Amino acid sequence: MIETIEQLEALYGTPKPASLVKVADHVTAEYGAYIKASPFVALATVGPEGLDCTPRGDTGQVVFIEDDKTLSMPDWRGNDRIDTLRNIVRDPRLSLMFLVPGSNTVIRVNGTGRISAAPELLQRFAKSGKTPRTVLLITINEIYFQCARAVMRADLWNGTPAPTLPSAGEILAAMTDGEVGGSEYDKTWPARAEKTLW
Repeated sequence: MIETIEQLEALYGTPKPASLVKVADHVTAEYGAYIKASPFVALATVGPEGLDCTPRGDTGQVVFIEDDKTLSMPDWRGNDRIDTLRNIVRDPRLSLMFLVPGSNTVIRVNGTGRISAAPELLQRFAKSGKTPRTVLLITINEIYFQCARAVMRADLWNGTPAPTLPSAGEILAAMTDGEVGGSEYDKTWPARAEKTLW
């Protein structure tokens, strides 16, 4: 087992120059282009109960550039667990991983977050007659692109249909001995989702 930094460094060696010089402490024009093109981001946080990583997506842009050190992300409807938001209230550290369909380049942001419910800010993001409940304001500590090999190995954008997997209704039914979920849950889910996307 690897238990020390020295063991790790002996095994992996020194990072190549490109791995170090790609890091910025603010949004550059190039990184900004990826943020504007990304409809999906994974948001990771940490709190007293442990770690959380949640998917966030939207039609078009999911995260917006306020200035070269600040990003904003409206919080649209979800499952109301608010694990991520609970974490940010208690520990503002967070990490974002942006994906752009068709691109193998992944953009990462590490920073801190604050949650705003200011009416004028919520109104800026109004969509389909609805406003988000809150907006996450992110202060950037570092931003950089991730090596494309992981997305290339996964062949993420090849258009292969998803394999047959258990549905959400089947998962819920299995977890609750049939009390929640099941085929009726799956049958009515698309209509429920369509009405409550924002």
